[in-house]
Amino acid sequence: MRIAIVGAGAAAVGLLDALAVSEAEAGEVTVFEPSVHLWRGRPYGPDLDSVLVNSPPAIMSIRHLDFGHYASWLRPERAAAHLDDLLGQPLVPRAVYGEYLADTAEAALAGLRERGWRTRVVADRVVAVARSGGGPRLALRTEDGHDHQADQVVMCVGGGTPQDLYGLDGTPGFVGDPYPLAYALDQVSSEADVAVIGSGLTAVDVVVSLAARGHAGRIALVSRSGTLPHVWQRPLGRRWRHLTADRVEALCREHGVVTLDDLAGLLRAELAETGEDFARFTAELLAARSEQPVARLRRQLAAVDDPAIGRRALQESAHAVGPYAWRLLPEPDRERLRRHFRLATSVVSPMVPVNAASLLRLFDSGQLTMVAGVRKIEAVEGGFQVRGDAGDLNADVVVNAVNPPPQAVPRAAEPLVASLLADGLASLHPAGGLVPADPRLHVLGDLAGGGPFITSSIPGVAGQAARTAGGLLATQTG
Repeated sequence: MRIAIVGAGAAAVGLLDALAVSEAEAGEVTVFEPSVHLWRGRPYGPDLDSVLVNSPPAIMSIRHLDFGHYASWLRPERAAAHLDDLLGQPLVPRAVYGEYLADTAEAALAGLRERGWRTRVVADRVVAVARSGGGPRLALRTEDGHDHQADQVVMCVGGGTPQDLYGLDGTPGFVGDPYPLAYALDQVSSEADVAVIGSGLTAVDVVVSLAARGHAGRIALVSRSGTLPHVWQRPLGRRWRHLTADRVEALCREHGVVTLDDLAGLLRAELAETGEDFARFTAELLAARSEQPVARLRRQLAAVDDPAIGRRALQESAHAVGPYAWRLLPEPDRERLRRHFRLATSVVSPMVPVNAASLLRLFDSGQLTMVAGVRKIEAVEGGFQVRGDAGDLNADVVVNAVNPPPQAVPRAAEPLVASLLADGLASLHPAGGLVPADPRLHVLGDLAGGGPFITSSIPGVAGQAARTAGGLLATQTG
């Protein structure tokens, strides 16, 4: 069997690792990737040391269900050098995590070759995939005009491109894509007043990195919602008994469907075991819409060691169980969740305490401010003007830290996706993303249609990769 993997980021690494640890008979795997930074994707390439992995090691393993795989790679000496004292966990720069992905991919390829697999990496971009003259294989066309044949094609092209919500692309002083920050922030004078569009994890990265470089100018987080991410709490090492994939699967078998109320019941059961009140917990979550952001940040930073399990259970299960549960929810329940999009993302994609502490220092010093209710940002003479509900703000530089929408097509993959649609190999999902229409095509990561509105996390990607590997190998034996 010839397998073609289009893209060489975290999803491709998870797939290669899953194939390597399987007992499948030998075949051929070809990875297509034009970037010189193999296996890292957009998030984990070379960058500033201030750009940290945003999750504890236990949920950063690219090997599905092997929660110690990444921690073992870290080794005690490296872990100690990057310890977040508040979290009690090592938090390495994302470029270092990229080394973990690269080492895992190379080990997987070596393991496959030892078992007789043929492996190769083609340093070119795939621009089209089509049926191959009615034969059993698919034909991949690369940018250099060469054709390649494959029995199975797996799309691992990564996430979408940041949106230019205010039409500023090409305007001097506007940074449309902040990553890598090492390059983007080199364009920003240390004395400039900077407006950062957004208030999520990408915006946090920008602010923390500006501060780490000794930025002296004013910084403003400008967004429509003004909602900061929650703050990670110290892991308790607790194994969840109710909010698990097995319990969700059992509910589906029993009722034929899983509802949002069912999932809330599982969370309620987890909280009941420690005597926590479910209504009080949900009220605290919903208060994020009205509570002053800096006050909430201060309170959450002080609660890093709080033994309450509510947020921990919700955050961990959202990544480990959420992608599976989402597929089982009826559409009205999905729509209920979508209405809470900003709150949900702020809860299940929290910032690490070391970054929260940095933000709080900047807020307290007055260098950092938050501007909510932003309606318009426009270029004016000498810079930009931000128009918000509470008045106007002037800035010399605007950095776009708006996250790409989930299931968006990456700009570089648009010709490839267009070819799949034109040939009937795939269709667009109504809620975004790509849905294979041919059993020889598979989609991994954020581009997978029908997925949750939460950006794919490493646990979700690893789970997808393991399932895809199982499907590929089933075709080999079937």
